[in-house]
Amino acid sequence: MSCQVVRYSEKNLNQISWGVLHQSKVYEISGSFPNTADFLNEGKVSAFTLSKALKSGECSAAGLDVSSLNIISPITKPCLVLCQGANYRQHMIESGMNPDDKKFNMFFTKSAGSISGPYDDVVKPNHVKLLDYEVELGLVIGKDVTSPMKFDDEKLGEYVAAFVIGNDISARDVQIPQMQFFKGKSYRSFCPLGPVLCLLEPGEIKQIHNMNLNLTVNGEVRQQDSTENLVFKPAESLSEFSQVSDMRVGDVVLTGTPAGCALQVPPPLVVKASGLLPEALKWKIFIKMQSKSEKYLKSGDVIKTTVESADGSIQLGTQINTVAIV
Repeated sequence: MSCQVVRYSEKNLNQISWGVLHQSKVYEISGSFPNTADFLNEGKVSAFTLSKALKSGECSAAGLDVSSLNIISPITKPCLVLCQGANYRQHMIESGMNPDDKKFNMFFTKSAGSISGPYDDVVKPNHVKLLDYEVELGLVIGKDVTSPMKFDDEKLGEYVAAFVIGNDISARDVQIPQMQFFKGKSYRSFCPLGPVLCLLEPGEIKQIHNMNLNLTVNGEVRQQDSTENLVFKPAESLSEFSQVSDMRVGDVVLTGTPAGCALQVPPPLVVKASGLLPEALKWKIFIKMQSKSEKYLKSGDVIKTTVESADGSIQLGTQINTVAIV
């Protein structure tokens, strides 16, 4: 069975540890693992052993209440954060694309500097007007990829060690008018990850096609979908990523977000007509029209995300982030 791992520190202490999460308590995994790669290479077996002992009742160790701990991102810097855009059927349709065409797989990256914890504030820079959310299933690489490879689901299980929740926070008024995906998605705190690093047993990778994603803002459901509706499936996407990038142990791949983002693409006729306008005026109108939406994130908004398998056997925890302004 899958194993829920968290990276944490005890309050008022600086030491960072790794532990197995079991029934709201955290049990420390023996060993020192400075980063995610070290943990996956050297601590994964110990984590599974401890998890199985806890589930069978054979472990009598006293755990720590998870509520008493500072839970931090299970993905450490430096690392690659590789991303896919417009990869759910309904999100493609919402963005004015035909998912059946499958013209191209949209790739981009986020800075590792944007990584933050599962309960940290999302910090909105003062100049950003259109702050958006994107819940995603993250795939954590568990074996180096250094050459082009052809993945299928079986091989995917050899190279994907774990699942993790990601939120691809985006400054749309930077990303789109400036054509700056990297910049618009990479401000500090724009990539909350965790709380759980969910290690997979052999064969559990098949659940990758049945993961349910959910995101609420202030209790209102904004995004809800299943990875069953991914247009470019993970094996296909990692095959294509391997053609252009190495992937190392501890890197993370965000697989796309469902429909329901704050960003709304104008109708095709409006887009066509706007192409006749001077650039500065076109984007001034774009920002003005988008600003009318109440969905864009504001100071004090609380974003809650969950990802779990349809049968409930794989749980990635609940990520909760509050929007703050610099």
